[in-house]
Amino acid sequence: MLVVMHKDATEEQIRRVCAVIKEMGLTPHPIKGAQRVAIGVTGNKEMVNTRRIENLEGVINIIHVTQPYKLVSREMKPDDTKINVGNVVIGDKRTVIIAGPCAVESEKQMLEIARAVKSLGADLLRGGAFKPRTSPYSFQGLGEEGLKILAKARAETGLPVVSEATDTEIFSMVEEYVDIIQIGARNMQNYALLKRAGQSRKPVLLKRGMASTIKEFLLAAEYIVAEGNPNVILCERGIRTFSDFTRFTLDISSIPELKKISHLPVIADPSHASGKREMVLPLARAAIAAGADGIMIEVHNNPEQALSDGPQSLTFDGFANLMQELKAIAKIMGRE
Repeated sequence: MLVVMHKDATEEQIRRVCAVIKEMGLTPHPIKGAQRVAIGVTGNKEMVNTRRIENLEGVINIIHVTQPYKLVSREMKPDDTKINVGNVVIGDKRTVIIAGPCAVESEKQMLEIARAVKSLGADLLRGGAFKPRTSPYSFQGLGEEGLKILAKARAETGLPVVSEATDTEIFSMVEEYVDIIQIGARNMQNYALLKRAGQSRKPVLLKRGMASTIKEFLLAAEYIVAEGNPNVILCERGIRTFSDFTRFTLDISSIPELKKISHLPVIADPSHASGKREMVLPLARAAIAAGADGIMIEVHNNPEQALSDGPQSLTFDGFANLMQELKAIAKIMGRE
């Protein structure tokens, strides 16, 4: 449920309401809105007797949230969540572009790509130091050395860094080096990893599982927020369907649906969805037109020799063309 406070409620009144909620064996989650503070309440197994809360000073209304995902629902928080990462704001007017290679392969490769995507207008730099691969014989990433290279690229270009934590054992290591922690599609329902991400102070980019429903996707995000980390970015990266023409099917319809029922920012990953370089641009255009807050793109200085996902990686010229086209789409959508 959601306890709506008066717009002039004092900090003492808000603390008192939170204290009473705890006394009732429940968990309060203060949510600051544009006009007033609301307090989300979780932990109840059945309907709560709200009379004790209703009579407290500063409380004007109590709303029962019907969705199973409470904290990430717009019922709980009507205002869009905006996530600050360095000088970048995700979920605001600006369409955010995350670009870089699938995997960090070497310092020379990473720095060259970082300089290029920075010069072409990217807002954040992506790169995998740990790579969960379908085959045990595929390139698995450079590990901590890759994280150090990403940190060096950030120091040189100023671009905040996004990289994946694949399990709880390496989470603290990844957390030390990056600005946004990615949880990949294969780990969307790794609940121990989601809980650990919820204990972090770093924003989390959560990718939709390749066979997951919207409800399952939002409940995975709920695990993170319920542990205390409200800064979750949802990433639609394509789902498995009967189509075998592309690697996955980018569920464009999920973008407006997620924006409607959740306050969390939503981005799309057309590179992983298609698996085909020539389809990245049209899918990126579609995602922006559907209301995505940003795009995650794979870019490589030599895709033909990439150790991971070369066929779906854009060249520098391809990324430059994408940036020009997305500017036009964003303008039409009333974004920067």
